[in-house]
Amino acid sequence: MTHAFSELYIENAQRVFAQMTHYVIHDLKMGYDPFFRLFVQSGVAAQFEKGNPRYVAGMSGTELADEVMRRVTGHGCAIESEPYYDRTEAYWTGFTLAWYQWYDNCSFRELFAEVSCSSIAGMYPKYHEMDLMHSADEIRRLRRLSAYRNRIGLKYKREQAGLSQRDLAEISGVPVRTIQQYEQQQKDIRRAAYETVCRLADALHCAPDDCMPPNV
Repeated sequence: MTHAFSELYIENAQRVFAQMTHYVIHDLKMGYDPFFRLFVQSGVAAQFEKGNPRYVAGMSGTELADEVMRRVTGHGCAIESEPYYDRTEAYWTGFTLAWYQWYDNCSFRELFAEVSCSSIAGMYPKYHEMDLMHSADEIRRLRRLSAYRNRIGLKYKREQAGLSQRDLAEISGVPVRTIQQYEQQQKDIRRAAYETVCRLADALHCAPDDCMPPNV
């Protein structure tokens, strides 16, 4: 397997990423997902994931967080990092994320599009004392599950057909608001009248079952 960058940098990259994540959660009081959206948006993620020495070895965790915030907001982080002596959930999350990205050679953008950082943090109670390969296997499972969920159901079939919600409403005769509610899971399409599901399926040239959400 080809990793994202030289193995010479990975231990330092993990430490820096872990420090950054702890600092963001415990000192800046930000949430995992809001910060890592900024991390990707800032362009720092693209530099880190390819092993740019300035980012994986030339900065501390607080400096890396400061770089992200400065690029996105124009202001750095004015809050000092408080000392800590144990590996927190946030530290473990960053440590694991850096290793997984390096090991599987994926981009942070595609990773967070499939699995939220907060979901990975939620793995901490079960996985923090296990070998990192167990965490990697679970992250891969979550990514496969996300990919599966995004590739079946009414929304996927509609987009695959190149139709807008309004287009589908006009072709099927099902109100556009109802289609929106099914796609947003405000209404359960599995409880819809069979005739309604058939009209949607006929408009999408698929089987009625293909309009259903995954049973996972």
